Amino acid sequence: MPRRELPIAVALIALIVVVSVIQPRFLSESSIQSVLLWLPLIAVCAMGQMLVILTRGIDVSVGSTLALSGMLTAMLLRDHKDLNVFVAAAIGAGIGGGLGAVNGLLIAFARVPAIVATLATLGIYRGLTFVVSGGVQVNDYEIPKALAAWTTTGLFNNKLPWVVLVAALVAFLTHAFLTRTRIGRNLYAIGGNPDAAALRGVPVRPVILLAYVLCGMGAGLAGVLYASRFGNVNPASIGNGFELLVIAAAVIGGTSIFGGVGSATGAFLGCVLLGVINVALAVLQIADTWQTAVYGLVILAAVLFDDATARRLRLNATGEE
Repeated sequence: MPRRELPIAVALIALIVVVSVIQPRFLSESSIQSVLLWLPLIAVCAMGQMLVILTRGIDVSVGSTLALSGMLTAMLLRDHKDLNVFVAAAIGAGIGGGLGAVNGLLIAFARVPAIVATLATLGIYRGLTFVVSGGVQVNDYEIPKALAAWTTTGLFNNKLPWVVLVAALVAFLTHAFLTRTRIGRNLYAIGGNPDAAALRGVPVRPVILLAYVLCGMGAGLAGVLYASRFGNVNPASIGNGFELLVIAAAVIGGTSIFGGVGSATGAFLGCVLLGVINVALAVLQIADTWQTAVYGLVILAAVLFDDATARRLRLNATGEE
C-alpha cells in the first residue's frame, strides 16, 4: 500500500478497534450495514472530487449538482413509469456531467477561480432544484421498485447491497482511469505543475474541463442512488452538506490540496473512515450536532498532515526549509 494511504488505513483500523472495545455492538450486523449504506453516495461523489482536486481545483457545488440531477431523474421516473432504471441512471449521470461542464468551462476557459465558480453554481443549481420541482418532493410510491431494489437487495442474502457494488465499480474505474490512461496521468501532471505540463504538450484546459465533467457525472449518479437509498427526493434536503463530506473524504484519503497527488484507493478509504465515524458517533450516543464539527477537525488534521508531508519532501530534496 502506498505511503500516503497507509496512515488512513491504520487510523481506520485503530478507530474500529477502539470503538469496538468501548461499545461491542459497534461490530453488530446492523452497524456494519449502516456503514455500507452510508458509503455509496459519498464514494461516488468523492471519486470525481478527487479528480478535480488533483488539478489544483475544487468543486463545492457537488451537493447541488446531486440535488438537481437526482430531482430531474426522479421526476422523469415518476412521469414515465416504464423507463428502465439503468437508462434513468445514465440520464442522471449525463445531467450531472452537463452541470459539471458548466463549472469546467467557467474555470478552464473563462478563468474564473474554482472556488468562486462553484460557489456560484452551488446556489444556482440548488435554486433550480426548487424551480423545476415546484418545491414538491417525489414520494416513495412514485420511485420504481426496481430502483429501490438497488438498496434493499444484493449479494450474500442481500447483506451487500447493489448500491455498494456500484460505488466499488466507480472507484475501480477511477483507479484504472488514473493509472492506465494518458489523460489520467495528465491530471497528475497538471496538478504538479500546470505550466510545465503545457510545455510538454498537455492540453491543460480540456483536461481540466473533463475533470469537472466527470465530477458532475459522479454527483449525477449519486443523485439516482439517493433516490434508491431514501425512497423519496425532497428538494429541501437532498444533497445538503455533501460538499463537506466529499471534500473531506478526498483530502483525508491522501489527495493533496496542492494538486498532483492522490488516488482512488485513498479516497475510497477516506469515505470508509467517515462512514465508520458517522456510525461510531451514533453507537456511542454522541449528539448528531457534533458530526459536522468532527468532520471539520478531521479535514484540518488531514490538511496539516499533507502540509507537513510536503514540507518534509521539500526539505529532503533541497536540504533546506
